[in-house]
Amino acid sequence: MDEARHDQARHSALDYHEFPTPGKLEIRATKPLANGRDLSRAYSPGVAEACLEIKADPATVSRYTARGNLVAVVTNGTAVLGLGNIGALASKPVMEGKAVLFKKFANIDAFDIEVNQSDPEKLAELVCALEPSFGAINLEDIKAPDCFIVEKICRERMNIPVFHDDQHGTAIVVGAAATNALRIAGKKFEEIKIVSTGGGAAGIACLNMLLKLGVKRENVWLCDIKGLVYQGRNEEMTPQKEAYAQPSDLRTLDEVITGADMFLGLSGPGVLKPEMVAKMAKDPIVFALANPTPEILPDEVRAVAPGAIIATGRSDFPNQVNNVLCFPFIFRGALDVGATTINDEMQLACIEGIAALARATTSAEAAAAYSGERLTFGVDYLIPKPFDPRLIGVVSVAVAKAAMETGVATRPIADLDAYRRKLEGSVFKSALIMRPVFEAAATATRRIVFAEGEDERVLRTANGMLEETTDRPILIGRPDVIAARCERAGLPIRPGVDFDIVNPQDDPRYRDYWGTYHELMARRGVTPDLARAIMRTNTTAIAAVMVHRDEADSMICGTFGQYLWHLNYVRQVLARGGLHPIGALSMMILEDGPLFIADTHVHHEPTPDELTATVIGAARHVRRFGLTPRVALCSHSQFGNLDIDSGRRMRAVLEMLDAREPDFQYEGEMNIDAALDPDLRRRQLPESRLEGSANVLIFANTDTASGVRNILKMKAGGLEVGPILMGMGNRAHIVTPSITTRGLLNISALAGTPVSQYG
Repeated sequence: MDEARHDQARHSALDYHEFPTPGKLEIRATKPLANGRDLSRAYSPGVAEACLEIKADPATVSRYTARGNLVAVVTNGTAVLGLGNIGALASKPVMEGKAVLFKKFANIDAFDIEVNQSDPEKLAELVCALEPSFGAINLEDIKAPDCFIVEKICRERMNIPVFHDDQHGTAIVVGAAATNALRIAGKKFEEIKIVSTGGGAAGIACLNMLLKLGVKRENVWLCDIKGLVYQGRNEEMTPQKEAYAQPSDLRTLDEVITGADMFLGLSGPGVLKPEMVAKMAKDPIVFALANPTPEILPDEVRAVAPGAIIATGRSDFPNQVNNVLCFPFIFRGALDVGATTINDEMQLACIEGIAALARATTSAEAAAAYSGERLTFGVDYLIPKPFDPRLIGVVSVAVAKAAMETGVATRPIADLDAYRRKLEGSVFKSALIMRPVFEAAATATRRIVFAEGEDERVLRTANGMLEETTDRPILIGRPDVIAARCERAGLPIRPGVDFDIVNPQDDPRYRDYWGTYHELMARRGVTPDLARAIMRTNTTAIAAVMVHRDEADSMICGTFGQYLWHLNYVRQVLARGGLHPIGALSMMILEDGPLFIADTHVHHEPTPDELTATVIGAARHVRRFGLTPRVALCSHSQFGNLDIDSGRRMRAVLEMLDAREPDFQYEGEMNIDAALDPDLRRRQLPESRLEGSANVLIFANTDTASGVRNILKMKAGGLEVGPILMGMGNRAHIVTPSITTRGLLNISALAGTPVSQYG
């Protein structure tokens, strides 16, 4: 069975690399090349202008070419993963994979370069000759001690960052994990005894880094295949090992492990035995990082040392020491400030950033990517997960700051806060466009009640609100369930302390709530008994009553159930005093910018009056995001060419808008392609009043609007902000069950905007 699974996994991996296109990389142009004018600018004669600018001022190369965001991943294939010296050609899949990680995690372009050269000095010469092409060099999978020689020559001769990830990437992540492990163990770097196995590039680099963190040289005991590295030993010695030679009569790992606080393994499977762990200090730190089989399995460690803190290099055990936590982000920061090198200060800043992030509350995105795992700082969570999107903001900013402070940045960043926001915007697609909304929400404290307070997404949103806004969350749900789920999710917030709770099963306001609901609905068939039942079971109705009674400023519901079901209770309680649901507006954030869609939920077949109100409401909301509304009235009919219902209604809307003379651009009725393509629209209606591409699409029924919204979300990678319930004075918003924590946080910011700024 194991052999069958292995064979299946092998074929699956090979298919992944072969189909639909061989390999994992391709090159795409960043500029249009659609006509002769584009060609003349991309190549001759226009390209000469960029060449002359760079000749006159070499620093402008980062303005006119991709060099400032380009990394070379270079290897000779002499030490590839756990495969050994397989040669340059066979190493190419690994190097392509490395380039993919650069792009995925930090949006850095990378070329893999595999070189048939085993002489380290000649390899270094080849790498140095690449400097005009690249902004940085990532050396990869070069055997020791050759890697030390190559890196030393390149760092001395090149004026761009050179980083050997096998050494320094591993060392940084080990440093971060060790920092947090010692914090949990209540120990200090300068006090601990470390025993390490493996004198290769990664092992030596990790020890060097631990010394920089405070470990004393005399407290480090290095062992390799020949036993302890001791003074006077001649077998299998290198200058790098010699630096850790101990003046000792001890010779074996079993002898030197006694009393060790930390074991660091970068060697091979089964090197550390359980009986050796038993000789270590109480509650030892065991980093068994050999891949794919560690020096000792975690279960074997726990059998003799139940309080041990353990890390491995594998993803199927807690605390995976994975270089992807480091290298994309340290290169991102270095490239963005034009660093000439990656120095110790930048690496130490990277360590502190990674370690601090693990101690913070886990992001909702990481929790979703690692569903079922407990991501709470402690013995099983020393370092963040690679898919934690906060890494780029935390680590890259720390690296850039350290580069500037140490004088190796040629393009210093004046505003690091703005830089952080830009980086966060690259992973949180809504971050930049939501900035004006969050800033507006910060001008006042509003009470936001969540109808589905037991949902983990809501709990994470409440935590995010407390971290990012001044608003006060109120959660409807059972206190014991909410407390247990906060604990399980690793959230520091607690009911009654950080946020208020309404318990439907037992709340002192129950009599007031059902009485209020009955008073509002008594002439609409709701009896006192029914009012009591609804206030015990219907959290949407409870939330609406709280807003009606001014015990909350706004409500959010809809994380489960059907939109119109929730809307019914919102209408019953809150559609008063001139407030009524106008329509639902969804902002879809796409690669080329945001596109607003309405009405996606409220009116199935809206009348011209309802559509007109939707247009005016949508335009008002678009301005909340700092954007200029350009509205298209969409129909299968185009500028009067079809006598169909949607066309007639949209033409009526056009007349109503003309009569009102609103202060925004609008046009219709038209097809979606004409709305989005100004050239096409100009050919069909040269005198169109709409300039450029429309950014608001208004549809004649919810089937079409919701369908477009879902297609953009599922097939175009659109990120939805919304739906925003228009017409309710910001007193209620109904989301959909597919909403994420980030989506809920965005809606809470919209709900947290003071009515005076709402328009």
